[in-house]
Amino acid sequence: MTGPRAVTFPTEDRADETIEILDPATGATVGKVSMTSLAEIDQRMQLASRAQSMWARTPAAERAAALRACAALLRERADDLAELNRRETGRPRPEGKEGVSAGASTLEQYAELGPVHRGKSLQGDFDATDLMVWEPRGVVVALTPWNDPVAVSCGLLGAALVTGNTVVHKPSERAPHTGGLLGELFTSAFPEGVVQTVQGDGRVGALLAARTDVDVVAHVGSTGTGRSIAKSVAATGAKALLENGGNDALVVDTGVDPVWAAGQAALGAFANAGQICVSVERIFVHRDVAEAFLAALVAEAESWRAAPLVDRRHRDGVHAHVRDAVRDGADLLTGGTVPDGAGAWYPATVLTRCEPTMRIMREETFGPVAPIRVVDTFDQGLAEAANDDYGLAATVLTPSIANAQRAWRELPVGTVKINAVFGGAPGGAAHPRRASGTGFGYGPELLDEMTQTKVVHLRPAPS
Repeated sequence: MTGPRAVTFPTEDRADETIEILDPATGATVGKVSMTSLAEIDQRMQLASRAQSMWARTPAAERAAALRACAALLRERADDLAELNRRETGRPRPEGKEGVSAGASTLEQYAELGPVHRGKSLQGDFDATDLMVWEPRGVVVALTPWNDPVAVSCGLLGAALVTGNTVVHKPSERAPHTGGLLGELFTSAFPEGVVQTVQGDGRVGALLAARTDVDVVAHVGSTGTGRSIAKSVAATGAKALLENGGNDALVVDTGVDPVWAAGQAALGAFANAGQICVSVERIFVHRDVAEAFLAALVAEAESWRAAPLVDRRHRDGVHAHVRDAVRDGADLLTGGTVPDGAGAWYPATVLTRCEPTMRIMREETFGPVAPIRVVDTFDQGLAEAANDDYGLAATVLTPSIANAQRAWRELPVGTVKINAVFGGAPGGAAHPRRASGTGFGYGPELLDEMTQTKVVHLRPAPS
């Protein structure tokens, strides 16, 4: 995304500008959504600012009740949300419904956590009271992604709203119908102005991030956009809460069952066509198990149920990574071809002989591609997995408790998974590093991100 002060923003006389969405499976038109005009954005932001004082004074239990009501609405409309998600992004309906269920559960979790979000009392002078109390930050702009549009949005919106902030939400321009319906459900559960939805592409997101009447910009999406937001908030003084790109490694140790390891690799690399924030993006496999692992992974890829990428523009980028890797010496074991016909389909793809300097190993591909590098030792695999600009997550498959311990200690990422590419306990809070972003996502810690602490020193006046 270009910088916020170098773009042409939508204006009142261009209020009829629209975003057209094509079904990535068929190429058919899903629909068109009007971009929110500059004048309407101003009105929405003013309404959010006015409503924030009222919402901050609303008892915490009442804010929590609104979240529970919204969660119930999501569950009632789960089929509709999942169908829109499928038509806009190609995500299968069952997985889309799982995303809705996860989003509703997140709202319910924050409805429980919000009212018990506590400050601290301090030990000062005997005749004084000293406190550290949290307060809402103010107006939150939430810029959310297309690949899991309901669950991710519910995390950011739920934590912001339950702590007394108001929210202006811009869903991804690749899933505006899903985001629009989600916005209607939120709006119906909260007082006027507390949560609002605007529509638009990166220009609208850049405009929102650069406004001086915004207190938090919360973004889940690409690293490039996250860096642009960071520059904007450096000028405005708003807080940036960013979960951005990842280049997650999978290290396969000697001694593991190679067929099981290949199944884990396939799940990590090919689920949702590789369009998951914590997808497996790089694989380092020990030479002792490499031959059997490669054979099993190719079989997995060739049997994997195909799914389209979100659109052809994104497919072009995925295919460019594969094409460049083959040009630079990688071996294409399966997949790697753009199919004929409508839509944005792309096959599960396996590459080997991948070098650390290749673009497919250095940048996030975000597609159903498994690039593999064979290593001689676990130490080599761990070191090369750690040598990366990103810091979102990583997985290690190993029978060695000593190697598992080393892995979670030494990998410079926010989340380390041992012997499972996906999973985790409720309430876990990811903390990305380096190019992957800054600040906690999910969990009780996200409530801390959405609030600020005030120190209070209170003592009686002299009589």
